Amino acid sequence: MNPRRIAIDSENGRYEVVYGAGVLSSAAMRIKSLGKNTGVFLLCSPRVARHWRRKFERALRSAGLRRTVIFDDREQSKNIATVERVCRELVRAGADRRALLVAAGGGVVGDVAGFVAASYLRGVGLLHVPTTLVAQVDSAIGGKTGVNLPEGKNLVGAFYSPRLVLADPLTLATLPAREFRSGLYEVIKYGVIGDPRLFTFLENSIEAVANRDAKALDFVIPRCIEAKAKVVSRDERESGLREILNFGHTFAHAFETATAYRKYLHGEAVGWGMIAASRLAGRMGLLPSEEATRIERLVRRVGPLPSLPAAKPSRLIEIMHADKKVRGGKLRLVLTRKIGTAETFGPVAPRLVAGVLRQLSAES
Repeated sequence: MNPRRIAIDSENGRYEVVYGAGVLSSAAMRIKSLGKNTGVFLLCSPRVARHWRRKFERALRSAGLRRTVIFDDREQSKNIATVERVCRELVRAGADRRALLVAAGGGVVGDVAGFVAASYLRGVGLLHVPTTLVAQVDSAIGGKTGVNLPEGKNLVGAFYSPRLVLADPLTLATLPAREFRSGLYEVIKYGVIGDPRLFTFLENSIEAVANRDAKALDFVIPRCIEAKAKVVSRDERESGLREILNFGHTFAHAFETATAYRKYLHGEAVGWGMIAASRLAGRMGLLPSEEATRIERLVRRVGPLPSLPAAKPSRLIEIMHADKKVRGGKLRLVLTRKIGTAETFGPVAPRLVAGVLRQLSAES
């Protein structure tokens, strides 16, 4: 299969997501086509390095690889301290303003490396090589970077577009089963918010996708990339339309924060968040019960989710008030009226949110 090239428009110019098996072998050539740099710096996690470091370094050597920087990609390490450590390693390695950072890994690696690229010397070049499903379909695309605070997720960051994204499905082969399932929840999200054909495909073929069938992945991944490209090209800075990509995420971020980022993989929290958002839309009279049931059924078919946090609904709602969509202290959430559409609703009454949380907690 020839690589798929999907263009994204950003404030800093157009860049491409190149998807296809084996695209990493052409990384050096594609980097050279971006123009001159004074050194390539590979940023990745210990787990990615264990499986892919030699191959990545070999692919990048002729493009001017100078140093590999390895940092912890656990969610609890996605913080300012990690950003500082990576920046200091770049200083010691001699990275200047024409350096190119290559972020190879999942969502945490991409978020941290992206924030480093936006901040180090007030901005250096960035290339994403997403190696997880959630990164290939979502987090590596669109230029959102950031790190967590104890008070909430992704509260410190920047919008900073990469020069290029290379998404190679072959890198998914070494992904643990739980990590792969985590990415499937984000795939389902795209079906709910704007692609009923994708949603129906997943209803009919979720087992094939979960088993990493190449044909199924080649349908699903580019479709999600194209969906996100369409949204972020129209609203890069999340001033309106882009908020729909946060379906399920207001609940999810509260679940992650309440458990100190130690219990859930991000996609797992999004899975619970989509169930909660669907039930909330039902309570508000927005979403027919049969549609809510379809969403919840598909989410649960992916696999078992970790239990909900023990935190009281009032605590979770308090955390939700730190969400970036809140306006004037009032909750705003992305909800759906039917599969294939989504929009932001607000203000949403906290008592309705609390009722959904109590119901889910009682069932789990």
